[in-house]
Amino acid sequence: MSAARRDRPRYEGDPTLLRVMVRPQWIAALLLAIAVAAGFAWLGRWQLDHAIRVDPGDTESISETVRPLTGLTGPGEAVTDRAAGMIVSLDGALVPEDLTVVEGRAQGGRVGAWVVGHLSVRPEGHLAVALGWAPTAGDAERAAASLRENPDAIDLHGSVEGRYMPSDGAVAPRADEDPSRVTTMSVGQLINLWQPFDGPAYAGYLVLHPHAPVDTVLSAAGLSPIDSVPPLPAETVNWLNLFYAAEWVVFAGFAVFFWYRITRDAWEREHESKALAARADDHDDEGDA
Repeated sequence: MSAARRDRPRYEGDPTLLRVMVRPQWIAALLLAIAVAAGFAWLGRWQLDHAIRVDPGDTESISETVRPLTGLTGPGEAVTDRAAGMIVSLDGALVPEDLTVVEGRAQGGRVGAWVVGHLSVRPEGHLAVALGWAPTAGDAERAAASLRENPDAIDLHGSVEGRYMPSDGAVAPRADEDPSRVTTMSVGQLINLWQPFDGPAYAGYLVLHPHAPVDTVLSAAGLSPIDSVPPLPAETVNWLNLFYAAEWVVFAGFAVFFWYRITRDAWEREHESKALAARADDHDDEGDA
């Protein structure tokens, strides 16, 4: 313990610190300190709101411009920010035998299922493609069966357009679940369900954008176009604004602490004045004696 703390006097008796704090002038000072602290806190919140900036302009112009898939990524390559969420075009043909239903897909606030296919991409490669959404897994199964029976009706030969998305992680089924159910867009899991094929596969999958006459065929099968959600806009952090926000919070705390400090000083001065008056009385008594 420092010498300053050891020499600090202890004040006992009236008035207590609490009694001094509840005096009208110090209550008014407290209200003023709280008002100042609230102003500082509001400034800190304002600085914090401006510390994180969202710039949707560049992201939208880049992601919504159609470009060839082969110019962004290739089969066997990991899905990077350069390709994820981008609208792409490619040449490919659907393999009708490999239609699969993926459950648990949300759309418009409802949870249903996707019908997912296998696209053979030219000049090489294989790609999972989400064709359409149905409100229930049963509806999706019936749609997939209808499309398998009429493979020529859903001819994707030629140019195909959609949004390229990264694969979901595979989820192991619970003990009480059907192991054959597919509940995630895990490309690795889907490939294991396809007929044997030659060549590498893409690590991501395609959300098909509706185009004539395929959209008419999908609609007749009971499928709705899948919501194609663009990637979130990029966020940037202004570290100077973040520092200012923290600074205003410190100022807000200091405003209340300053009120406590000046109130305590007033309390200590009262006791010191009483102690000086008592010593003066004792000195006068000694002089009279």
